[in-house]
Amino acid sequence: MIKYLQKGGTVAGTIGQALLGAAAGAVLVSGASGADVAFKSPAARGDYHWSGAYFGGTIAYGRGDARSTLLDPGPSPVRNGFGNLFGGAQLGYNHELPSRLVLGVETDIAFPNFLAADDVVSSRTTTETDIAHRLDGIGSVRGRLGYASGHWLIYTTGGFAWSQARFVQTPGLAADEDKVLRLAAGWALGAGAEVAIAPGWSAKFEYLYSDFGNVGATFPSGAHYDSRFDIHMLRVGLNRQLRWPDVPTPRPAKSGSDGSIPAIDWNVHGQFTIIGQGYPAFRSPYEGQNSLSGASQFKNITSGTAYVGIRQWAGTEIYANPEIMQGFGLSDTFGVAGFPNGEAQKAGFPMPRLDMARLFVRQTFGLGGEQETIADGPNQLAGEQDISRITLTVGRFATTDLFDGNTYSHDPRTSFLNWNLMCCGSYDWAMDKISYTWGAVIELNQKLWAFRAGYVLLPSESNGNMFDTHIPQRGQYLAELELRYALFSQPGKLRLFGWMNRGWMGGYADAVALPATSPNYPDIALTRQVRSNYGFVVNLEQAINDDLGIFSRATWSPGLVEVMGWTDCDQSLSLGAVLKGTSWGRPDDKIGLAGVVEGLSSEARAYFAAGGMGILIGDGKLNYRAEKVLEAYYALSLDKWTALTFDYQLIIDPGYNADRGPVSIYAARLHAEF
Repeated sequence: MIKYLQKGGTVAGTIGQALLGAAAGAVLVSGASGADVAFKSPAARGDYHWSGAYFGGTIAYGRGDARSTLLDPGPSPVRNGFGNLFGGAQLGYNHELPSRLVLGVETDIAFPNFLAADDVVSSRTTTETDIAHRLDGIGSVRGRLGYASGHWLIYTTGGFAWSQARFVQTPGLAADEDKVLRLAAGWALGAGAEVAIAPGWSAKFEYLYSDFGNVGATFPSGAHYDSRFDIHMLRVGLNRQLRWPDVPTPRPAKSGSDGSIPAIDWNVHGQFTIIGQGYPAFRSPYEGQNSLSGASQFKNITSGTAYVGIRQWAGTEIYANPEIMQGFGLSDTFGVAGFPNGEAQKAGFPMPRLDMARLFVRQTFGLGGEQETIADGPNQLAGEQDISRITLTVGRFATTDLFDGNTYSHDPRTSFLNWNLMCCGSYDWAMDKISYTWGAVIELNQKLWAFRAGYVLLPSESNGNMFDTHIPQRGQYLAELELRYALFSQPGKLRLFGWMNRGWMGGYADAVALPATSPNYPDIALTRQVRSNYGFVVNLEQAINDDLGIFSRATWSPGLVEVMGWTDCDQSLSLGAVLKGTSWGRPDDKIGLAGVVEGLSSEARAYFAAGGMGILIGDGKLNYRAEKVLEAYYALSLDKWTALTFDYQLIIDPGYNADRGPVSIYAARLHAEF
């Protein structure tokens, strides 16, 4: 998610230099002579061919040691340790000699995990201020020297390393948080092993040590902070070769002899999405802490995800989805219950951040009878499965991966952007600030129906990243019945979904009943205790013909307590349609039109009218009226992997407030997947 993309700054400059260095190294290495007739070539040996360019992704754990000095006014050196997860990408080139020696060059970049403290290298607290050295990113340009044996490559590596430091002082003299960006240069040294796992693919395990020189920052307050650090990283990753014309191509994987889709042991897919969204100024006579700003604004959001799956043995699959996110929603994702961008989470990141979005095990038990073909796809391994089956999913995922699906409106990366059109409405989606939780779901699937039930963790408090681990006394309990049918020979689905929360929640009426003496009145945090909440969703989709489909959702919850994860909404009704472009010669294009009306319970209205703040809304007062959203988009297919979408949303009475708006919101989305 991007507030404003970095342009021409130290990060962009450093990455550009690193990639330029890698390209230059690749040219030099590719010109090396390897004609030693005393050795067989890799092709003659039947080995994996390591020569050529490659790219890939890496997940790492880093543990470091930092030394810092704060001059405010006198020196006070301190030493501390730190550690967290990192994720990133690499690009490189190898040249394998007939002697089995492999020469190479690689450049990489990695970003820390998304949790608030995971990017902190060192920090200091005084009676006046807090100062921290935060790590925006870390990278290197390194040479590699290795030895190939069969499908294995053992190597050493070393070269130039860099990191971008973000020094912040809170409160600042010039702003709430003063910041200074600095580039730290250093060196890196390590070793690793890489193994070919499929034609063109290899997995790697690597240890890398990096040491960085001293960098410092002087703030407007006069305080000066110096810091340096080193870091040990254990890295695992996947590389994909980019074949050069003179490099033999490995033999392709064998296909099923009967022509069916072969059952594969693993797969890799990926997606990249960037969304730019903004609006002109609109009527806004007053604004509160959680208001959508009345001034015009434009924000960007970016995400990139890898979908890695492996079948350990028949019926057992493991999936991991490392994801990089950057950017911010409009007004930092405040001001509208049906927020206009489903990629905008409730945590914003000025620089890319890593999240292990999904990490789960899926166990399938076939019950016999007729089978169906499962096509290869993201978080889906190809093969044959019994239609009658029981599936158990355990781990980290989004609840909407398994519940409240809809063919025409479910994924903001490919269809409608609005939160309450892509799913949910009053369903209090159990999640951290970026949409994921931990839990277990079991499903019984039959040809004409499916029933699924689950238990997932709730945040320990509203809109938090930490989860309540009082299992199973607290959490979210879910159940859904999916009915499949045909209407005039066209397929349709009806989903009846119910949920219940049991967690640490505040009550709207209790908050309003507090003495109106606090500056934060009504402070719902003061009323928190173990409470329950529940609700229902009716979800319908119906194909009209091969090109046109319609959908609708109706949702309801009593609206007596604060929302834990999703948005401030107690009732909603949506209706929409999606049309493919076959009739105008663009069968891969889509046009969508939909609307949603959302409301609050009487208790919630009284709370917000008294000045209460919710997860997304809170203008300080409320002239209540139902919030209404109209959305239209055109998705232009550029090729079979990429689509460019133009989106328009009209939001009337944003935040349920008749004193504000309406506001017209425009967006462009570029989405690519493989």
